[in-house]
Amino acid sequence: MQTFKKGLKSGFSTTWMLAKIIFPITFAVTLLSFTPVLDWVSSQLAPFMSWIGLPGEAAIPLVLGNFLNLYAAIGSILTFEFTVKEVFILAVMLSFSHNLLVESAVAAKLGIRISVVLAVRIGLAVVSAFLIHWIWQGGDEPAQYGFVSGTETTEASGSFEIFWEAVMSASMGVLQLAIFVFPIMMLIQVMKDFNILDWFSNKMLPFTRMLGIQPNTSTTLASGIIFGLAFGAGVMIQEARENGVKKKDLYLVFIFLVACHGVIEDTLIFIPLGIPVLPLLIIRVVTAILLTMAIAYFWNRAERQQKGDYVDAEREYSTF
Repeated sequence: MQTFKKGLKSGFSTTWMLAKIIFPITFAVTLLSFTPVLDWVSSQLAPFMSWIGLPGEAAIPLVLGNFLNLYAAIGSILTFEFTVKEVFILAVMLSFSHNLLVESAVAAKLGIRISVVLAVRIGLAVVSAFLIHWIWQGGDEPAQYGFVSGTETTEASGSFEIFWEAVMSASMGVLQLAIFVFPIMMLIQVMKDFNILDWFSNKMLPFTRMLGIQPNTSTTLASGIIFGLAFGAGVMIQEARENGVKKKDLYLVFIFLVACHGVIEDTLIFIPLGIPVLPLLIIRVVTAILLTMAIAYFWNRAERQQKGDYVDAEREYSTF
């Protein structure tokens, strides 16, 4: 019973904390979707598109995906006639960079600089698109979309209908959050009370050691990989408070999850686009591992160098 109460309390507090971020951002962006703002942003990005092998109209799903979510982006893609290569480039870019406003705000809640999150996510999206465009010589045939041919859009008209659409969209975002967060928090509480968490951390130790992060981040890492960045961040916030996760480890875990999170949903969601999703998953996982290992290596090296300089300074001072 105590486990249930603790898990319920943790679920409420985490949902409330994340809802205060998700609701206003989703509400505001939904309102913007009924104005020319997003179309204007897309038109400004159009000249850049050709550099990464995409037509000008590809800016629209990129903007929708980054300002809203993957579902909005995919619904937009399905309304255009893209080639297989163009759809694959869009899928890879969106898998690295999407829902930036909400997920960046969550990162800020952890004390992680938004500039770092944006630089990594947008950087990965652009570099991956550039590499795919110049390395893959093929995929020029028209994309054959799968069992979904488009998404229904609400034709709201009038101030009240637009306002109500924004309220409903934001409310659904919070509801989806709660559906994920409560079971996760209950499961984590059970794992803590029955010492399963310690066992899990030990099993994850070789992987976390390979990445250069501490084992007390294993629950956060697993939650983010499976359930997504925003949901995993809720676990991360709780773990940081209770287990004293260091700021460096928070950064490294978040960088990993920036490249590879929600692997089940964020991979399966691209199936209707008719592209091979296994290469998409492999690209995300390999990129996340290599990027995190590289940053951890140079970070640790810089720390050792700084520590060595401090020791040398102490020795020099003691000689006087």
